[in-house]
Amino acid sequence: MNERSSDREAIEAEIDRIRSLGLDDLRILWRTTFRSSAPKGFTKDLIARFICWHIQEQAFGGLDSRTAKILDRFAQGDKPPPVRRLKHGSVLVREYQGERHTVTVVAGGYLWREMTYASLSTIARAITGTTWNGPRFFGLRTRRDDFEESAPDPAQSAPRNGARLFGRARA
Repeated sequence: MNERSSDREAIEAEIDRIRSLGLDDLRILWRTTFRSSAPKGFTKDLIARFICWHIQEQAFGGLDSRTAKILDRFAQGDKPPPVRRLKHGSVLVREYQGERHTVTVVAGGYLWREMTYASLSTIARAITGTTWNGPRFFGLRTRRDDFEESAPDPAQSAPRNGARLFGRARA
């Protein structure tokens, strides 16, 4: 464990040293690190950040493959899915085994059968008697979304999978 701690301290010291370098010294360090000239439009801060990131990547590892794939798709022009949020008063309706279940988005979470729950998964579990992903149960995301992006807040996606979303409740 001391080895890791001393490695981390050495890396932090190197990062501090790099941040204190002038632009000309940073360009020289870039050339020796990446074996090419730094892009002309890069500022001193940006050159230092790239070099520091490279040092940390070499010491601790780079991006995981899933994140790298997502970034590659964005670099190739793919657009991220739009972020949609459920507003307070929005109503989710899901029919399960012939019974209609209505959930309203409220400030403290989700209102179902006159009780407030912190998560849709708790409600889905109460409805089905089994473990369910609440946002998926209510059609807020698909199984594909689970693999392509980190788990979003259920209040940020549009409904899918047969669940219906109704507008804000009227007072």
